[in-house]
Amino acid sequence: MKLNRLDKVITAMKENNIPQMLVTDKLSIFYLTGKMINPGARLMALYLNANGEHKLFLNELFPVHEDLGVEKVWFNDTQNAIEIVSNYIDKTSTIGIDKNWSARFLLSLMDLCPNCKYINSSFIIDSLRMCKDDEERELMRKASQINDTAMVKLQETLLQDLTEKEVASKLATIYEELGADGFSFSPIVGYGANGADPHATPSNNKLQIGDAVILDMGCIKDSYCSDMTRTVFYKEAPEKACEVFEIVLEANKRAIALVKPGMRFCDIDNAARGYITEKGYGKYFTHRTGHSIGLETHDIGDVSAINEDLLKPGMIFSVEPGIYLPGEFGVRIEDLVLVTEDGHEILNKITKELNIIK
Repeated sequence: MKLNRLDKVITAMKENNIPQMLVTDKLSIFYLTGKMINPGARLMALYLNANGEHKLFLNELFPVHEDLGVEKVWFNDTQNAIEIVSNYIDKTSTIGIDKNWSARFLLSLMDLCPNCKYINSSFIIDSLRMCKDDEERELMRKASQINDTAMVKLQETLLQDLTEKEVASKLATIYEELGADGFSFSPIVGYGANGADPHATPSNNKLQIGDAVILDMGCIKDSYCSDMTRTVFYKEAPEKACEVFEIVLEANKRAIALVKPGMRFCDIDNAARGYITEKGYGKYFTHRTGHSIGLETHDIGDVSAINEDLLKPGMIFSVEPGIYLPGEFGVRIEDLVLVTEDGHEILNKITKELNIIK
């Protein structure tokens, strides 16, 4: 077990009067044990008790031979896994449950333990995962370094007269060659008018001279995610598109400049959104300014107008303002930003200035 992280979880459980908790999210279990186990549709659960009596419930289909610092309780497909779990919990007190635990498991446990009080306890680990420790920060830097290199290589493919789909497919090979472990999300490649859809699906469109090209991509390395967007131009950059690009770039820079401990997420959002609105494009900035990232591409926490939480050292999130003009083009520029003890660090190092691919 990652004892420093476990200690923080137990402390938070006691502070919130949660004597016991079932952690069933595979990424949260990895966060606490250092072991990534993918049980698919089968049950896996880490039982934590404030008194220190912890158990890891595992199906025999997923053998784990290492000592994870917690007692393993095994079961197989011929056994009732929920009944086995129920034998270890205090059936008369509160128990914390993960927010995404399957109803088929939770309802069965509620039938077996009707006198328990069930509450959503995900906020405990979610809040800890928001602030990365030194080990996690370095892993996030490495994932972003790979993504930087991959972005440069992907932009080079734009000179090969490929469709959006073909460019997107090239990325898998690029990531593999660079040592990434796969995609953190399906890449977005949008030429011209297709880039006006913030979540554009790569199509069979081919590049036209003057197209703005949105490339939004991320990889996983050692379980941690990267994410970055660059907008480049093919052969030439039309005047209106240049104007919009510079507005988005300035919005990105203004928002990042504010990042430091004690600022609010909504202040970061307002720096980008306020500038774009001032320039007359506010209604075309249709999404939040960013999202937290770590073991998941979208960790808990976002950079939005309604999030008044304070920034803390170790938080990592995207700053990705955009302007999307239906039927014309879109521009988005995204960096990952780490909140340091006295300011911030931008994890993406490659240029985000106006770039015309020739």
